[in-house]
Amino acid sequence: MTYDGMVTRRVSKELQALLATGRILKIYQPTKTELILNIRANGKTHRLLLSMHPVYARIHLTDEKFTNPKEPPMFCMLLRKHLEGSFIREIIQYENERIIELSIQGKNEIGDDIRKRLIIEIMGKHSNIILVDADKGHILDAMKHLSPYQNRFRTIQPGQPYIYPPTQDKVNPFDLNKKDRETIVKQSLHERAFMTHFMGVSPQIEQELQTFGDDIDSQIHGFHQLLVDIENGQIDPVIDQTKHAFYLFPLKSFSENLKHFASVNALLDYFYRDKAERDLVKQRAGDLIRVLQNERSKTLRKIKKQQQTLKKAEHAPSYQKKGELLTAHMHLVKQGDSSVDVLDYYEEDTPTLTIELNPNKSPSENAQSYFKTYQKLKTSKKMLDIEIQKAYEMIDYLDQLIEQIEKARLEDLDEIREELEDEGLIKKKVLKNQKKNKPKKPSPDRYQSSDGTIILVGKNNKQNDYLTMKLAGKQNIWLHTKDIPGSHVVIRSDAPSEATLNEAALLAAYFSKAQQSSAVPVDYTEIKHVHKPNGAKPGYVIYDHQKTVAVTPNRAIVEQLKENDQAHTH
Repeated sequence: MTYDGMVTRRVSKELQALLATGRILKIYQPTKTELILNIRANGKTHRLLLSMHPVYARIHLTDEKFTNPKEPPMFCMLLRKHLEGSFIREIIQYENERIIELSIQGKNEIGDDIRKRLIIEIMGKHSNIILVDADKGHILDAMKHLSPYQNRFRTIQPGQPYIYPPTQDKVNPFDLNKKDRETIVKQSLHERAFMTHFMGVSPQIEQELQTFGDDIDSQIHGFHQLLVDIENGQIDPVIDQTKHAFYLFPLKSFSENLKHFASVNALLDYFYRDKAERDLVKQRAGDLIRVLQNERSKTLRKIKKQQQTLKKAEHAPSYQKKGELLTAHMHLVKQGDSSVDVLDYYEEDTPTLTIELNPNKSPSENAQSYFKTYQKLKTSKKMLDIEIQKAYEMIDYLDQLIEQIEKARLEDLDEIREELEDEGLIKKKVLKNQKKNKPKKPSPDRYQSSDGTIILVGKNNKQNDYLTMKLAGKQNIWLHTKDIPGSHVVIRSDAPSEATLNEAALLAAYFSKAQQSSAVPVDYTEIKHVHKPNGAKPGYVIYDHQKTVAVTPNRAIVEQLKENDQAHTH
């Protein structure tokens, strides 16, 4: 992925066209690193996302819905005080850097015009969102403070003057004419001349320019044309779905698996849609993952010990044999003997077998000791077989939970955490004076097939159980990946079309551990053939009368099925 200065330039121009003169209605801060501005412009309400995430820092319009905290953070409250009700006058990029400024005008308590600048610096782990008094030039506040001890060049704290990040002696290529750009490149002694001297040029673009030819004139010509196309908006925003990369137009290094977008904002919203949330889910569910992984390791160690004991139990018949031979040769044994040599009738040629004895026991007691050991090992073998089977089932259950957390959205985590509490894997959190809330009904994901049939998908075990055992009708079609952890999927139809069946199977494959595989086997049967054994773990069922279809997961189709449902709902 490359959110470079060129991408930033096109984003700022798109935002300027859509949001200039717009009014800021509401400001939210769903996470520590993200802001959402609801802006009314040109008869439509837009959601502008500003992120200083250390990996996914960005700014773009979004259709995503975010869950906001009950109490807004301090920075959010400050922005509400200064910016809500104000108008956006201009959205510009600073030079050709990854910095975008929103120039905002409003009124203070006595009705005087006041001007603010909301600055988004997209600089990896140094990214920031800063509110500046436009008239005085000083910082009102920032999402992340930077003391003079951390950076001598610029201090990011309230009351300090705002200073742009250093330019590293680079120049804005859009401020130069063709001849000046050519002179700079030809005089350069650096191998990466374009990146070294011009703002906003990423390694990806430097690499792309080398595909124009080995001679510098061809690369310079390619650079000139790239700047002209970007400035004039002659772009074709694409995502390379194979390499998980994007740019303003197809690059020669891209594969043929491209997804095209009408705007850069739409591309960025699609590309980052799950990435930042996945990171947040990973943070919030880190304790759950650690508990499950520790439990998994503990269970594997338990299986190893049980298998060692089972190996010993497999020798149980030898103890029975010794007890019987000892009983048959009792006349050869004397009190106090530590061993006795007997004829082994169970072997050909009846060889001699030495049997160890306890000198403190009588001959009869020694024989009984061998019989008792035999019975004990025989019984333990049966128990161990059962226990080892249960342990492997536990491994499957833990793997399923880990898989569900890795694919969970934020709203799914509470149900997963509740399940772990019910199963005794984590302790229940009991807060003083906490009111007991009515348990919420699980809410499986909804999709709609190409012919309008509703398809439901359970995203965790609580949803799976509710969907399969309570919500679905007896004649509805139930689907699940064959012998692979995954979601329960239900088609809300007794006789779905072949197209709907294939689309539901694709959803089952996509929301499973085989998401990245091809030709994934998916079983399907009627709900009446699906049963939950007594005492079974959440999400576990058995089924019969199934048929199997092979499908290859496809994110684009999954998103289309979701869009079908949203369009129908709205």
